[in-house]
Amino acid sequence: MLYFSKIKILSVIIFTLIVSYFSVSNFFKFDDELISRNINLGLDLQGGSYLLLEIDNQPVVVQKLQLKLIQIKEFLKEKNIKFKNITIKDNNKIYFEIKNTDTDLVTNLFNDESSEINPYYDQFKSHQFDTEIDENSVSISFSKYGLIQLKSSSQEQAIEIVRNRVDEVGTNEPNILKRGVDRILVELPGLKDPKRIKNLLGKTANLTFQFITNSDDASYGTEIFPSEDESSDITVSKRIILSGDNLADAQPRMDSETNETVVTFTLDRIGAKKFGRATTTGVGKDLAIILDGKIISAPTIQEPIVGGAGQITGGFTFQSATDLALLLRSGALPAPMEIIEERTVGPDLGQDSINAGIFSLVIGFILVICFMVYKYRFFGFVANIALFSNLLILLGILTIFEATLTLPGIAGIILTVGMAVDANVLIFERIKEELKNESNKIIAFDSGYSKSKTTILDANITTLIAAVILFIMGSGPVKGFSVTLGVGILTTLFTVYFIARLITSIYISKNKHKEKLL
Repeated sequence: MLYFSKIKILSVIIFTLIVSYFSVSNFFKFDDELISRNINLGLDLQGGSYLLLEIDNQPVVVQKLQLKLIQIKEFLKEKNIKFKNITIKDNNKIYFEIKNTDTDLVTNLFNDESSEINPYYDQFKSHQFDTEIDENSVSISFSKYGLIQLKSSSQEQAIEIVRNRVDEVGTNEPNILKRGVDRILVELPGLKDPKRIKNLLGKTANLTFQFITNSDDASYGTEIFPSEDESSDITVSKRIILSGDNLADAQPRMDSETNETVVTFTLDRIGAKKFGRATTTGVGKDLAIILDGKIISAPTIQEPIVGGAGQITGGFTFQSATDLALLLRSGALPAPMEIIEERTVGPDLGQDSINAGIFSLVIGFILVICFMVYKYRFFGFVANIALFSNLLILLGILTIFEATLTLPGIAGIILTVGMAVDANVLIFERIKEELKNESNKIIAFDSGYSKSKTTILDANITTLIAAVILFIMGSGPVKGFSVTLGVGILTTLFTVYFIARLITSIYISKNKHKEKLL
């Protein structure tokens, strides 16, 4: 029915005013900290930094081959297959020699679809490793699809760590996307100086704790690192006491005794046990704290550290200590990354885009208003009020959720304007048909709204489903379009069946005796 209770009328007015307040707050500054929210502008509108990172997967390949070599050794021993000279050559293949009599057996063990040592991918119809046997020499390397899976896994892990690092910096609505299997695109709206973020993303953050040896010569079981000031070399044991994987937290702090900036760290349960055991037996020894192949601190162990907490010193500024703590908290990247492309989008380009979008929206809005008033007179005016309310509510909801607005998002808003008018046109045309057969104006208008509801709902729900699919399957600008389109559909239904219908019911109840209403 066209009847609206006082509670419903009050609810519609209050909801519209509250959401409209959020919408207007984007254009006018209010001294209101309680509800201080704004729509965020995307990279294409406000400018910012664009970084394309490439992952160097070679260290990951070598690491996986080293682990595979150990597994192959154990596997061949279990199968009582004698082998010798097993090694990794050219950093991409495992070589070993077997007896000629075991050639067929090894071939079956590595190439069988149910192989224990060489997983088979049903979706690719391929094994993880390619095996080549020449007489008694066996070479094993990653297959094409095995390499793709390795790179894909490395990329997924790198994306999560990059996202953690970017989020901790506080960048507003970053956009982090896959590009192929070994590249990551990072868009940072509003970031004009990307130097700090580049430093953070360019570091692997591979942290290890290793004892310094007394020998000056590198030998088996030791390796050489440059000292903190790079004036000399330090020989360090290859045995890793602790790695960054055991860190639970890291924070920058001021040491009250030395008045220096330090990084304090907390270890997980396993790390605390390892560290406690190592520092108990290593009192008096120097412990090298190594980050990405560089010694950042080399303290002497004065007493056992069994509490699972410690601190890293190294002449840090508060900014560098903050960044180091951030790197340690977010975890080490699975492989080194290099910035291969960098662009800074200036604000002028963003402003031009905003102006173009607003201009097209205003032109479309004016043309629609003029057409509706010409076609439906007073009820065209009602539709225009609903249309204006629709825009206010749509912007208000986007503001409440602090959504990011991009150029495709503006396109979604423009499309919403057309869809909102379409719903009112369907209703008014249906009312015209009802007025031909019904003398009671109130019943005719009520039937027009009721009988057109199914058509309008079907059209909007199907579009809403498409918007949801775009949001789930799409990324970046596509998601921006789907968000504004989806919210626009919901606000359209609200303004058509609550605001426009409310105004229509008030007008009809007061002018039901007029000969021609529509």
